[in-house]
Amino acid sequence: QVQLQESGPGLVKPSQTLSLTCTVSGASISIPASYNYWAWIRQPPGKGPEWIGVISYSGSTYYNPSLKSRTSIHRDTAKNQFTLQLLSVTPEDTAEYYCAASSRLILGATSRDTYDYWGQGTQVTVSS
Repeated sequence: QVQLQESGPGLVKPSQTLSLTCTVSGASISIPASYNYWAWIRQPPGKGPEWIGVISYSGSTYYNPSLKSRTSIHRDTAKNQFTLQLLSVTPEDTAEYYCAASSRLILGATSRDTYDYWGQGTQVTVSS
C-alpha cells in the first residue's frame, strides 16, 4: 500500500518561502516502477485545484508555467521524500496543498482519477 504524507508549516508570512515535504512509503520515488511521477497540487479556498508541478523517478521536473518562476521541486532519495518550495508567497498562495503519485506524466492534471495515490493534504495560510 502506497502512502503519501504532507508536512510543513501551516502558517507562512507574506514574502517568505513556503516549504513542504511529502514522505512516501510503500514505493520508491527513485526506482522506475508503477508510480514514476510525484506531483504537487493545491486548492485555494472556494476555487478549483491547481497543478503546481511534478518530479519524475529520474529527477526531471516540470512546472506550471504560471508558478515556475517561484517554484522548485526536489527530492531526497535517502529519505524517500520530495519537497516543494514556493518563493515570495502572497495571501493568494493560501490553499490546501496535496502531494500525489501517478504512473503517467500528464502535465497540468488535477483530477483525482489521474493520480493513483494522494496525500491527505495540508492547509497552508499566508498571512502576517
